[in-house]
Amino acid sequence: MVRFLTERPIAVSMVFLALALLGLVTTTSLPVSLMPDIDIPVITIRINAAGMPARQLENSVVKQLRTTLKEVSHVEEMKSEAHDGSAWIELRFRHGTPVNLASVEVNEKVDKAMNYLPRNIVRPEVVRASASDLPVFYLLITKPGNDYADQSFELSGNGAEFLQLSNFAGQVIRKRLEQLPEVALVDMSGLAYPEIRISPKPELLASNAISLSAIERALHDNNAELGNLLIRDGQYQYNVRFNTRLRNLDDVVNTPLNLGGRVVTLGDVAAVEQVPESPAGNVRFNGMPAVSLAIIKQSNARMATLEKELQVMLDHFRADYPGMEFHITRDQTQLLKYSISNLGQSLVIGGLLAFLAMFIFLREKRAPWLIGISIPVSLIISLLIFYLAGLSINIISLSGLVLGIGMMVDNSIIVIDNITQYRHRGDSLTDSCVNGANEVIRPLISSVLTTCAVFVPLIFMKGMAGALFFDQAMAVAIGLAVSLLVAITLLPMLYRLLYRGKPAGLVASHAALGSGEDAWYFHIYEKGLKWVLRNQAVTWAMVVGALIASGVLWYSMPFSRFPEMSHSETVLSIDWNEPVTLEENNRRVAGLIQALDPPPRYVVEEAGHQQYLLSTGETSGTAETRVFLRMDSPGELDKAIKRVSGIFGQRYPEAGFAFTDTDNLLNLAFGKEEAPLVARFSHPQPGDAGYMRMLERLQQEMEAEFPDQVTSRLISRNLVLLQTHPERLMFYRVNPAQLASEIRSAFNSNTVFTITGSDILIPVKIGHSYQSVYDVVQNLSVRNSEGEQIPLSGLVTVSNAHDLKTITAGRDNEYFAVELNLPGRQVSGAMSGIRNLSLVNDRGTGLTVAFGGASVASRQLLRELFLIIGISLLLLYFILAAQFESFRLPLIVLVEVPLDLFGVLLLLKLFGSGINLMSAIGIIVMAGIVINDSILKIDTINRMVLSGSPVLRAIMVAGRRRLKPILMTSITTILAISPFLFQGGMGAELQRPLSLAIIGGIGFGTLVSLFFIPLIYYRMVK
Repeated sequence: MVRFLTERPIAVSMVFLALALLGLVTTTSLPVSLMPDIDIPVITIRINAAGMPARQLENSVVKQLRTTLKEVSHVEEMKSEAHDGSAWIELRFRHGTPVNLASVEVNEKVDKAMNYLPRNIVRPEVVRASASDLPVFYLLITKPGNDYADQSFELSGNGAEFLQLSNFAGQVIRKRLEQLPEVALVDMSGLAYPEIRISPKPELLASNAISLSAIERALHDNNAELGNLLIRDGQYQYNVRFNTRLRNLDDVVNTPLNLGGRVVTLGDVAAVEQVPESPAGNVRFNGMPAVSLAIIKQSNARMATLEKELQVMLDHFRADYPGMEFHITRDQTQLLKYSISNLGQSLVIGGLLAFLAMFIFLREKRAPWLIGISIPVSLIISLLIFYLAGLSINIISLSGLVLGIGMMVDNSIIVIDNITQYRHRGDSLTDSCVNGANEVIRPLISSVLTTCAVFVPLIFMKGMAGALFFDQAMAVAIGLAVSLLVAITLLPMLYRLLYRGKPAGLVASHAALGSGEDAWYFHIYEKGLKWVLRNQAVTWAMVVGALIASGVLWYSMPFSRFPEMSHSETVLSIDWNEPVTLEENNRRVAGLIQALDPPPRYVVEEAGHQQYLLSTGETSGTAETRVFLRMDSPGELDKAIKRVSGIFGQRYPEAGFAFTDTDNLLNLAFGKEEAPLVARFSHPQPGDAGYMRMLERLQQEMEAEFPDQVTSRLISRNLVLLQTHPERLMFYRVNPAQLASEIRSAFNSNTVFTITGSDILIPVKIGHSYQSVYDVVQNLSVRNSEGEQIPLSGLVTVSNAHDLKTITAGRDNEYFAVELNLPGRQVSGAMSGIRNLSLVNDRGTGLTVAFGGASVASRQLLRELFLIIGISLLLLYFILAAQFESFRLPLIVLVEVPLDLFGVLLLLKLFGSGINLMSAIGIIVMAGIVINDSILKIDTINRMVLSGSPVLRAIMVAGRRRLKPILMTSITTILAISPFLFQGGMGAELQRPLSLAIIGGIGFGTLVSLFFIPLIYYRMVK
């Protein structure tokens, strides 16, 4: 086949030119995204139960739902959280579960559970997580005004002017953005809504001239829907409609009432006004009340097109609405451009460095250009296959191409080197091209198969890791397969054309690609190989020392799920652990931000409950907030984190706070990073008397056992309970429903009905002006069935209670979690220490403990990865045994892998990295790459031995013949991925541990391949 293609240069050129043109065309159609578009197997059930305490919600609703949801198939993990008035349950399925079918099954189970839930519970929502749900960026809209520098600014955004801004943002800005074809949804939060509030005159209530029940009854009577009446008049008929609906504020004000036989309007006996609704949460940008719009793109939209269209739209907004300010935050498009740009630079720089190395080694002008052609041709054809396979350009697939660059060059180097060696032996140009390519086809196919053999098992990795790195494995496999095709079809033909008419003796001089016996590194290598063969005991001692050093380095390495990545922004989650109001929450955050020097580039606060539709859970109360801090550099961010942590320690020691990364696909796919160790304590009867005292003691024991390492707090809250006395209600003839209505009105939460306005719902509420619970109990009176006023203090008893603010549970039961920030090597000892705590050992408490956290999850993930390494090595053995037709020779090659771990671990240690998902994948990749040199050398030695050469002569001659291609392939591979070590951005930082593992393994593996592999072959043959 090679001869057939070599003698048809026009046909081969046209085929590759056509493939290259198709590849260039498809680059404009390939989807570009930050991460692969993976199907995330997470479903969340959101429960809304306004007014229900967390403990009651857990016992009567959440527990029932969890019991029913246990029947759902393929659930890997279940977690729930109950708060006052709301709760959520998260189901995380095994990777590969059809999420559409799982969603149907979850809905069926929720419907089934509704039969066992309280009747006043609204059916829970079932929300399916998706990678496309991550907003491209957030658009914050504010009014021009002051910021943190001025303490006179409005904190809550609960004014009439902000109400107008909210309405305009929802009715105009949102709709105009959603008209863009690239935008799937604009999710909003921070909106203010109106309500009509009715406050009866206190003197009329005190004199019994009017009652809340009379006002409520009058509103219901005047808001009745009487329907239509059809009247016939001769040959005509008419529809008569009774206009009895209350449709606006004036209708409510003019509602008639009977006041002692006299007809008055509601406005005569009560203050009726339309005011902003009391917010359960708000959004602020740099201290100013803001409306937040999360822009979510269509799954098939190109990020660059969306960014361009949105920028044009924002320019129009700024010109058309000068009374508003528009701010872009959490911009994923900038992160995408930065990461993709850095990876593109790594691709170019790595290719140029590899190309430069070939010029230095080859000392000839034509051959490097031949090898250099293989890089862009292989890349362009690879992009064509990307398009046909439905892959996208993202930081994972691009990093796979960068990894493949060095390996792409390897195939071309070996083919060109072998062709040139045949020319030096005196063969004709055509015969050299044919024989040189044919001779290395088998080892090249073996090297490609062995490399793919370590990547393919990554595709079958369980969980989201396998799904996320599918693109990387496919990119490397595609790049290698294409480069092999280019090396054995295109390059021999181009070599024949380029060297036509040039005498064989002048091809490259003897120092170029021939024997190269006068090159300095050949002499060094021969001396080194002779020393190894003469001093075998010392060599074996050095090998054993390397293995022992590998064990020591492995034990000293920190474990984590993902490598640390530098950030200039973070999310500060705060729970003040006090029943503070929303305004006080905002005021405290303002004080924190003002203390930062230098000031942040921007600050976004999301305090209390947020209104985002696609929020899968994590509901918050008025004492909780999330603060998004963006600084100018990672160093400034570290300084800000230390400053804020110090303020909490001084001013708010009881508050719970944590700094986390901003939302990204890794968090969505794998779940948010937990503390290194999480101890989950379970009790058979949570919530019973003494439960909170037991948890307080447990928290104290944990802090005493692990000083300065417990990062979580016992977040609780005090409850005021109003307990009614049924016998007193019966004695005083008070209707319980009337009592509940009066109490709701006292706290301004009695919604009589809702008016449907222009695209918004306006609740009509009856309320009082009482300031506290005790004020209500002492001053409120309830009218009984005989019209008598009965003091509320005689009907209810006020008491206090103490309970958890958030109740967390797993698949089986409720638990209390204590988080510890421990080095990975101390986790096992910490587990033993926790099991020895007095409360855990006290059988009377019934307390049990289970463990989780990032270290535990990382160890499980790494165990799976090293199982994959074992499978990969087994596949390598099968491939090599088939190539060499031997059961012993593959063992010579595979023994190199454990030796090369010394180079991997040493380089990771020197660069301050550790063992994580990326470095473990780097070890797998290294195992597939590094043995290629040994395969080539063993194949050459074996050929010479089978042809009758003595073993020592075969080792020395094969070493000289394969030294230059081995050095070149190793150096070009290292140079191709070395830009990862110096580039910034999420893509490069994510791949840096992988690159370190490959570079360290190949660097040390080259020495093993050149010196130790021949020694093993010699000992095995002897």
